[in-house]
Amino acid sequence: MDAAAWPSPTLALAAELIARASITPDDAGCQQLLAARLEACGFRCTRLRYGEVQNLWAECGSGGPLLVFAGHTDVVPPGDRAAWTHPPFAPLLREGMLYGRGAADMKGSLAAMVTACERLLAGGAPAGRIAFLLTSDEEGPAVDGTRRVVEWLRERGERIDWCIVGEPSSSRSPGDTLRVGRRGSLGAELVVRGVQGHVAYPERARNPVHQALAALAELAATRWDEGNAHFPPTSLQISDIHAGNGATNVIPGELRVLFNLRFGTASDADALMRRIGELFTRHALEHELVWHRHGEPFLTAGGELLTAATEAIVASGAPPPELSTGGGTSDGRFIAPLGCQVIELGPCNATIHKVDECVGAAELDALSALYEAIMRRLGLGGNS
Repeated sequence: MDAAAWPSPTLALAAELIARASITPDDAGCQQLLAARLEACGFRCTRLRYGEVQNLWAECGSGGPLLVFAGHTDVVPPGDRAAWTHPPFAPLLREGMLYGRGAADMKGSLAAMVTACERLLAGGAPAGRIAFLLTSDEEGPAVDGTRRVVEWLRERGERIDWCIVGEPSSSRSPGDTLRVGRRGSLGAELVVRGVQGHVAYPERARNPVHQALAALAELAATRWDEGNAHFPPTSLQISDIHAGNGATNVIPGELRVLFNLRFGTASDADALMRRIGELFTRHALEHELVWHRHGEPFLTAGGELLTAATEAIVASGAPPPELSTGGGTSDGRFIAPLGCQVIELGPCNATIHKVDECVGAAELDALSALYEAIMRRLGLGGNS
């Protein structure tokens, strides 16, 4: 469809973005398109490339508090394209739904953010500052994306007051759920060493699987904390176990285990790592344990941004939103340590990463209106 044929500017822009097959970490020209739109309404754009990852920092206004819209232009692979009822990178509007990879996660949000800013800034510069922090490395390793841009902002001495992450946070209608935090993520690789041998002569070998069973059972059964008012108890899941070469008559010489913890503010990563290290030592395992800190928990329990978002949602005729810290991780984990208030507000997440990903057309227009209303309630509308 030609841009003029789409029912609204937000849907037209979302469709243009979906048509770019930006499978992580390839941006496929999405940020170039968005930068052109943002520059046309007064933003100054800085392109930051790290390795294969394209990032964009765009800012508008001077002086006053800073609101950042954060998001990603990359999408997950579509998988078996034959399973899609319509090509994943050919946007389709059908029965009120916009179809295509990235429609909900999160090209629809990006389009809504841009069109909200275009309306707000139609009469001139904002009363304060607005910025965009975009990356093509959210669905991938997330090493050269938002994390690196935040380091660049630290070096510049940049202060962010408020941040809206456009992840698909809603359940049934835009704004029915606000993500006000996320749990931390801590991953581990455990190697337990034994002595390989023939199963008929166990006295000449040492089976690392047998040795590790009691320790792994205790690891899985331990209750690490009780959670708190904002976060559930810490959870641990063993995600992979591998030993041996596939032969039934060989005692393996090594066992490899992957596991992950999701934790809130009732525990901290250092204490969890220490407790788990002590557990394996207590079981007298010859082992190596390598940790990967994917992100610390963050929480926005109150403040102007949460108030403005809640008021904007209620003013739209919807009930007050549910405040949630559930789900996986997001790039908010890299931005929150700058000391700013962070919320996640986006469309419904029922189809994210699925075949035939889609989002309600009316959802995106409603989301764009919410973004504009939040900016105005924060006092950023210079002509409001």
